[in-house]
Amino acid sequence: MSQRFSRVRWVWIALAGAFCASRFVSAAEYISGKVWPEPKVVQPGDATKPPSDAIVLFDGKDLSQWVDGEKWIIQDGVAIAHGGGIHTKQAFGSCQLHLEFATPAKVEGHGQGRGNSGVYFMNTYELQILDSYENPTYFDGQCAAIYKQYPPLVNASRKPGEWQTYDVIFTAPKFDASGKLLKPAYMTVLHNGVLVQNHAELLGGTFWERPPSYTAHPPKLPLALQYHGNPVRFRNIWIRELPD
Repeated sequence: MSQRFSRVRWVWIALAGAFCASRFVSAAEYISGKVWPEPKVVQPGDATKPPSDAIVLFDGKDLSQWVDGEKWIIQDGVAIAHGGGIHTKQAFGSCQLHLEFATPAKVEGHGQGRGNSGVYFMNTYELQILDSYENPTYFDGQCAAIYKQYPPLVNASRKPGEWQTYDVIFTAPKFDASGKLLKPAYMTVLHNGVLVQNHAELLGGTFWERPPSYTAHPPKLPLALQYHGNPVRFRNIWIRELPD
């Protein structure tokens, strides 16, 4: 390559770079034009306390936020399932839920008979609780399954007796005035910090004896915890209502 050609080549490169830079500098910033309300300030909390805008459903003292909460045993800051299911006095729709649970340390039974419980959103849509540590059962009924609809993406269960966490984003379904489904429910679940349900579209209510289906219901209903004959323990339960 001649020296003259080399100089011309670098001049062109410099000019091209200057042109691109000038276009970048002079380009107008995109503005959406939407007027957003200012996001409110929320203290995020930590492992020992919930976010500042959360509704605490169990803080280790009592189950006064729950109907039939007196049936369960409160011991050392833990609620132990006993005597029947419970549901919240307050109704909820779309929400973020944090819940900690532990299946019995003493292993008894197998399959669905081992550490069985469940979280029912809107008293209708169940996220399964089960001791699924080296405990085979049908996949859409194991721990972190959306019962009889979706198995978890992975089995993230800890050993029996160890504390586990659920962090759930639940989007409530919507119906029109005639009861027709307009929008299905969705559920995203982290089990012990691991994503196990990724914006799963629910096929309807979760039933043991029949296929899932939707039946129109109010926009808000109670959250329920199941008693399935096993003394599953619970602690640190809080919920945040989400806007539609």
